[in-house]
Amino acid sequence: MSTTVEYIRYRIASGDRKAFESAYAKAAESLAASPECVDYELSHCQEEAERYILRIRWTSVEDHLQGFRGGEHFPAFFRAIRPYVTSIEEMQHYLTTEVTGTGRAAGQEQRQ
Repeated sequence: MSTTVEYIRYRIASGDRKAFESAYAKAAESLAASPECVDYELSHCQEEAERYILRIRWTSVEDHLQGFRGGEHFPAFFRAIRPYVTSIEEMQHYLTTEVTGTGRAAGQEQRQ
């Protein structure tokens, strides 16, 4: 069974990065409480510091759009991230494929 993965690309000015990450830490409380959300991760680009990507795995695109967005957790989520909506460069849903795996370094992060 494939999972729906939403990717949201942001461009955030250097002076706003700390507040942006704080806003998403607050918004993450809503994601964690949502029965439609499998997991999420906010990543910051090393080469271009103003770029971020938020990855959210949803149980389905319908569950995201009708369930989460129409549910009790969305208002608090949106309130937290609202100042950054105009900084979105891409927001799309993708289906995972059977091409997955782990690399040789998997698990080494915890041992270091």
